[in-house]
Amino acid sequence: MARNITLAEVSPSARRRRAPGWAWASLVVAAAIAAPLLAVLVTAATRPGASFLHIATTTLPEMLRNSALMALLVALMAGSAGAISAWLVATCAFRGRRVLEVALLLPLAMPAYLNGYVYTWLLDVAGPAQQAFRDLTGLRYGDYWAPEIRSLPGAALMLAMVLYPYVYLLCRAAFLQQSVCLLEASRTLGHGLPRTFLHVALPLARPALAAGIALALMETLADFGTVHHFGVRTFTTGIYEAWFGMDDRGAAAQLSVALLGCVGLLLALEHITRGGRRFHATTTRHPPLRPVVLRGWKEAAAILACAMPMVLGFALPAGALAWLAATSGDALDRSRFLPFAVNSLMLSGITAGLAVLIAGMMAWAARMHPSPLRSAANRIAGLGYALPGSVIAVGALVPFGLFDNALDAWMRATFGVSTGLLLSGTMVALVFAYLVRFLAVALSAVESGLARLKPSYVAAARVLGRTPGQAVREVELPLARGALLTAAVLVFVDTMKELPATLIVRPFDLDTLAVRIYNLASDERLAEASTAALLIVIVGLLPVAALTRAMRASD
Repeated sequence: MARNITLAEVSPSARRRRAPGWAWASLVVAAAIAAPLLAVLVTAATRPGASFLHIATTTLPEMLRNSALMALLVALMAGSAGAISAWLVATCAFRGRRVLEVALLLPLAMPAYLNGYVYTWLLDVAGPAQQAFRDLTGLRYGDYWAPEIRSLPGAALMLAMVLYPYVYLLCRAAFLQQSVCLLEASRTLGHGLPRTFLHVALPLARPALAAGIALALMETLADFGTVHHFGVRTFTTGIYEAWFGMDDRGAAAQLSVALLGCVGLLLALEHITRGGRRFHATTTRHPPLRPVVLRGWKEAAAILACAMPMVLGFALPAGALAWLAATSGDALDRSRFLPFAVNSLMLSGITAGLAVLIAGMMAWAARMHPSPLRSAANRIAGLGYALPGSVIAVGALVPFGLFDNALDAWMRATFGVSTGLLLSGTMVALVFAYLVRFLAVALSAVESGLARLKPSYVAAARVLGRTPGQAVREVELPLARGALLTAAVLVFVDTMKELPATLIVRPFDLDTLAVRIYNLASDERLAEASTAALLIVIVGLLPVAALTRAMRASD
């Protein structure tokens, strides 16, 4: 017989008093996620060694200069491409607009280091582009000018071509929500579309623009594969060299802290410059947006402006990889190539499953038993996505190394047996580094899905006699299945593409598709790397499809 439940029994205060043990586990998870950051800070607090002093006096100024210049160039290029394309598809009507507004998301499926590998192959001296030009003109190398792709501006261009969708997504949503009255008033005063964009729409969309550029810059500062292939010395390459080249954990941690300081400075600078200004409309009573119909050369310019980022960031490199894979792909037979794919799929699947499980537990704990402490724990768990993979790798190996050494010393002293390294350099450490890096992605997707569910659903189930666990399992969990699946797909794809953390933390006998691509491309064997690269790109299309569906549903 069902027991009658009063509304007081499901009130927030009642839920807080009866929070079960699993709800408190979110605090433990947050502490574990914060452990790598704390380990980096503690390790960096030690006295600088000879390696760090050598770096500080020789290459550190170059790393600072290159990282700052790289961030500036990516901000300009990704911000311009993302904002302009978002404005055009949101406010203008032209042929192919509905296709381009989706196609502009495709570069998200292309890791930046793959773009770098493809374009260096295409544009280098011995590449097909310059070879075709020499055959066509009869000129020899040195008789003509060609841009140097292996340079800092070249690396920044590679990153901007795949990172502009962050700006595009956020700015497009911001433009669609702006007051039509303001835009029409600007045009009534004689301003054309360009001036309305620069003086009205773009300033109002500044929070979205800043958020998109901040995401792009954090990915830029975290990148390793692209800058390493282009020979550009940045903080991430310095961390890798200090860890593997100099075997100095302290120097790697101190460089990691310097990189974290750069990320924090970027975020703080934008917050300070924004000040207390408001960027929202004072009323929601305005007519829907009416796109401006473009004709003639204006239409052609709009199509070119929207198609160019997609073609350069996805269509061209993906086509080149497909051609290389079909004509001269990886020479390994299936028995040797299959382990790379299996390792990538297995690690990505395990990480995605654990991330969704942990994110679900934390999100439902904060929803059913809200408290400031639990909310803060969820925010701490989300810090990992703002940390570069190299920093997380260094931070993850420090506590694991301390644990392994302490256990080994105790076993030697007590039983005369050496346990060796049980966690360091194992799949456990690698999955943990992935979770620290990408848990925020899963948590954000799950929380956004739960935010759309009415609390009255659980209250109604409780009135009908269900326990809190049964109410979640039978009512909210089926309704949130789409958000959970989206979270799993996003984490799965991000794990497949992750390179810096994999290179530093992975066991010596475990290679993934990303590592295989890096090793072959480092030896200038892109044709062989194209097989693994194309597989990563195909998997990367999954979140693009999910984003497209969500974007269509929100329009």
